[in-house]
Amino acid sequence: STYNKLQRYERLGRKFDEIYDLIAIRVIAENVGDCYAALGVVHSTWRPVPGQFDDYIASPKENMYQSLHTSVRGPGNFPIEVQIRTQTMHDMAEEGVASHWMYKGDEDGSARIDNFDQKMSWLRQLVDWQRELSGDDEYLATVRTDILQDQVFVYTPKGDVKDLPAGSTPIDFAYRIHTDLGHNTVGAVVNGKLAALNTPLQNGDVVEIRKARIPRGPSLDWLNADLGYLVTGSAQTKVKQWFRKQERQSNIRRGKDLLRKEMRRLGLKYSEKEIVTTMDYASLNELAEALGVGQISISRVAETLNPEPEEVFTPEITPGKPPTDQARGLVVMGEPGLFTRIAKCCNPVYGDEITGYLTRGRGVTVHRHNCPILRDVKDPERHVPVGWGHHETSYASRLQIQAFDRVGLIRDITNVVSSENVNIHSLTSEEDQKTNACTVSLTVYTTGVEQLSRLFSRVEAIPGVDSVFRVTEAQAPRNDEPRKPRKSSS
Repeated sequence: STYNKLQRYERLGRKFDEIYDLIAIRVIAENVGDCYAALGVVHSTWRPVPGQFDDYIASPKENMYQSLHTSVRGPGNFPIEVQIRTQTMHDMAEEGVASHWMYKGDEDGSARIDNFDQKMSWLRQLVDWQRELSGDDEYLATVRTDILQDQVFVYTPKGDVKDLPAGSTPIDFAYRIHTDLGHNTVGAVVNGKLAALNTPLQNGDVVEIRKARIPRGPSLDWLNADLGYLVTGSAQTKVKQWFRKQERQSNIRRGKDLLRKEMRRLGLKYSEKEIVTTMDYASLNELAEALGVGQISISRVAETLNPEPEEVFTPEITPGKPPTDQARGLVVMGEPGLFTRIAKCCNPVYGDEITGYLTRGRGVTVHRHNCPILRDVKDPERHVPVGWGHHETSYASRLQIQAFDRVGLIRDITNVVSSENVNIHSLTSEEDQKTNACTVSLTVYTTGVEQLSRLFSRVEAIPGVDSVFRVTEAQAPRNDEPRKPRKSSS
């Protein structure tokens, strides 16, 4: 409508008397030669308007549209737009790309664009946009921006024509050629001269893109509409997708770091496959991303990897010989009434994977599954299956905190520990006078891995604390614990 045309020209900064297509005449010619002959008649009859001639026959649009467009001053000096084309070109313009397969031969010259690859390139672009863009609204916005607006035609150094929306920049041009080229654009040469990356391109410009030697990715400034770096919706979408992908990779790295640190400080050892299967995720990256964005907590992961076992180890220990407070809640497979105690070398807590070692006359000593004391012991008959029962019991764990020493550090640590209802058995600290680094060692009693994991997270949040981890102290074994085999001397 006239109103829509007026709005469009206002956006382009043009005046009302610069609107040349309020009245339009379409001329259908027999062949291409007649098209140019008709153009000559029009220009000889009325005065052409400078800068208002487009030859889409010699340089078709990317959607294969062909026609001659010109504007002239008609009777009364009134502007008139004239379109000249063949019948085949007219059908293509009116019916779309499907009509192009109805015609064969090149008697009217339309076979200039009758190459199959050229026919398909525009359709491929539409399909690519639909696949790359996140939703229907984004796709339609891109089509409206990149296809339905006024176009400019610019050339590559090799002479290939690229059809872009009016006002497009060298960066839009780079993305139209290839996504990777757009991501790594660092400069542009337009018509042999260096040009700013937000320079609007004009019809007939020859554009050469300078690409970064080392991949660097797009700039966030390109998405700032006020700076005018990008006009096409497809280029804007590709930049947004690049940053979304980088954010995802950052979340994955953060999640993997959390998982690695938690496994280390809890002394847990599981393969990637075991972790993914237990947590019911498709891949480690998917789990890490969920951790990185906070969809699940690391304490939940620790609890799931070390769940409360099912009641398969029976019967529970009978009080024939009263067990220690730490050993309550343990069950030994097929060995009723055995005295049990927690090994001092590794101090397993509720939720740890454990194993029992049968000692002569002293019952069963319970170790963590990966305890270094048991690593070299080759006496399988003395290993017995042990599992956690269901008694509320506290277990000793030795922790080490690396921190920057400051006034009130020990007070803040003890406040956090006590707020978690965790008892402190002992606490010592050592300070390096040169670096002001502080190492705090403490033994605490927790109800299991879940509480220990939560405690780690809260202590790490204390200002000045760098890291917290669980210490496994493999001390010299006594006569009631397995001994490492001695090396024989020869």
